Amino acid sequence: MRYWRFHLVLFLLLCFGAILGGRLAYLQIVNQGLYKALAQGQQNVSALTRGARGAVFLQDKNGNLYTLASNQKVPSAFVSPAELKNPEDTASKLAQILQLEEEFILSKFQNKDSFFETLKKRISETEVQQIQDLKLAGAGVRQEQMRSYPQASLAAHVIGFTNQDGEGQYGIEGYYDSKLAGKEGAGAGARNPANYLLAVFASTSQNGEDIVLTLDYNIQSVAEQLLEKAEANLDIEAGTIIVVDPVSGKILALASTPSFDPNSYSTQIDLGVFQNPAIQKIYEPGSIFKAFTMAAALNEGTITPDTTYTDKGFVQIGARKITNYDHRVWGLRTMTEVLEYSINTGAVFAAQQLGKEKFLEYIEKFGFFDPTNIDLAGEIFSRNAEFKKGYEINFATASFGQGIEMTPMQIVKAFSAIANNGQMTQPYIVERDEGEKKQEQVISPKTATEVTEMLTNVVQNGYAKSAQIPGYYVAGKTGTAQISWSALGVAKSGYSDKTVQSFVGYAPAFDPKFLILVKLDNPATKTAEYSAVPIFHDLAKYIIDYYQIPPDY
Repeated sequence: MRYWRFHLVLFLLLCFGAILGGRLAYLQIVNQGLYKALAQGQQNVSALTRGARGAVFLQDKNGNLYTLASNQKVPSAFVSPAELKNPEDTASKLAQILQLEEEFILSKFQNKDSFFETLKKRISETEVQQIQDLKLAGAGVRQEQMRSYPQASLAAHVIGFTNQDGEGQYGIEGYYDSKLAGKEGAGAGARNPANYLLAVFASTSQNGEDIVLTLDYNIQSVAEQLLEKAEANLDIEAGTIIVVDPVSGKILALASTPSFDPNSYSTQIDLGVFQNPAIQKIYEPGSIFKAFTMAAALNEGTITPDTTYTDKGFVQIGARKITNYDHRVWGLRTMTEVLEYSINTGAVFAAQQLGKEKFLEYIEKFGFFDPTNIDLAGEIFSRNAEFKKGYEINFATASFGQGIEMTPMQIVKAFSAIANNGQMTQPYIVERDEGEKKQEQVISPKTATEVTEMLTNVVQNGYAKSAQIPGYYVAGKTGTAQISWSALGVAKSGYSDKTVQSFVGYAPAFDPKFLILVKLDNPATKTAEYSAVPIFHDLAKYIIDYYQIPPDY
C-alpha cells in the first residue's frame, strides 16, 4: 500500500486522458463538420474586388502603340480598423506624417470589421519610411493601382482622367468608363487566430477592356507644338486644331490649348480647362461658313460658280446695313470671287437666291442643329433658337457665319461632306470596324466638286495663298469672326474687338487624305490670313511628308 498515492495519481491521469481523448474524438471525428465550418467562418474573409482598369493607346502610321493611360502601382497609406490597438494615438501620429486632419483619420476607424481603409494615395518615400518606422498596429503602407498618364499633357482633352474613386471624368475616360472599368467580383482571403489578414488568394473580378484611339501620335504631337508656338508668337488666348480623314471620319489629331496634365488634375484652379473646346464650346465661325452657303445654293441650282452680282459695299436689310470687311466695295464679281475675297454681301446674295426655307433646310442637313455624336464625353451643341426665329436679318448674317453658333467639331463634320463627294461622315476617335462607317449624302458629287474648285481658287488667288503647298491642290476657306459681348459674358448687344480666326482646308483637294481645322482665339493679327493659315500650311506639309502623299499636279 506504500505506493497507493502513485497509483491514485496514475489512475486519475488515465481517466483524464480517456475523457480528453474521447472529447477530441467527438470533436474531430463525430462532429468535425460543424467545427470545421465554424473555423472557416472565423478565419476566412470575403469582399468585393474590382479588376484593373483597361489601358488607352494611340498609334502612329506604322501601327506602333503608345500608352496614353495605364495603371501604375504606387504606395498608399492605410489603416485596418479591425486590428487597431490605440485609435487616438494612431490618428495623431498619422495626421502629423500625412498632413491630414485627425477627424478624417478617426472617421476611417468606424468600420470595425474592415481590414483596409485608404487614408492617402501616392505618398512620398519619406512618408512611407516614417509610417514603417512607427510600427503602429493597424496602420501601414501597401501598393495600390493608380491611373497613370505616361504622355503627360499630350491629348489631355481627349483622354480626360479618373477621379479619386477611379471613375472616368471627361474625354475617353468618361465616355468609355463602363468599358474601361474592371468588373467587380468576390474576393476571398484568410486571417490567423490573432485576427491578422494573411493573404487574398482568389477573386472572380475581371479586368477592363483596352482601347486604341484613331489619333496619330506624331500628328497629335506636331499639332500641339504648333499651338504652343501660337501662344508664344501670336499671343492667342486659346486654340484648337482638329485633323480628320474626311472619307472615313477618323480623327487623326485633336489638340487644344490651354491644356493640363491628367496626372495632377487636382492642382488645377480653373476647372474650365478640363472642357474640350472642340466639342464643349460654341462660337460664331465667321466666313468659313460661306462655303456652306455656296454649297446649298449650287446644289439647288439657284447659282453657278460663274453667277455674277454687283457689290455696292453694303446690303440694306430693314434698318440694318451689312458691309464688307474694311468696308471694301468690290463691284461686279462672280460667286467664285465671293469666296476668294470673302465678300459678305456676296454670301447674302447667294442666300437670298436660295430662299429662307431652303437655306434653313441645308443648315439642318449639314448638322448644325444637332450634336456630332462623336465618342467623347460631354458634347454640347447650340439649337440656334435666335436664328430659327426666321428674321430676314438673321438669315442674312448667317450666310457669312455671324449670328449662328456651332462647335469646331460640327464644322469639321460638315466640311467632310464637301471634301468627300457630298457624303458627310461620322467622326470617331476610337478604332472600330470599317463596316460601322455611316455616311449621309448632303449635296451631290457635282456640287461638292464645284465647291472644291472654288475653294482651291481661294488658296490660289484669294486670302489663303500661304496655305499653298507646291505640287498639291489645296482647298480651304478663311474665317475672321468678331466675338459678341454676350459670348464674353458682358450684358450688352453687339460685338467686341476680339476675334476668332480660323481656317479649314483639305488636301489633295480632289482626293483628300486629311482635313484640318485651325481655330485661334483672339490672336495678335488682323485676320486669319496671317494667323491660322500659316499654321495650317505647316501642319499640312508635315502630314504630306509623313504619309508620303504623291503630288496631284
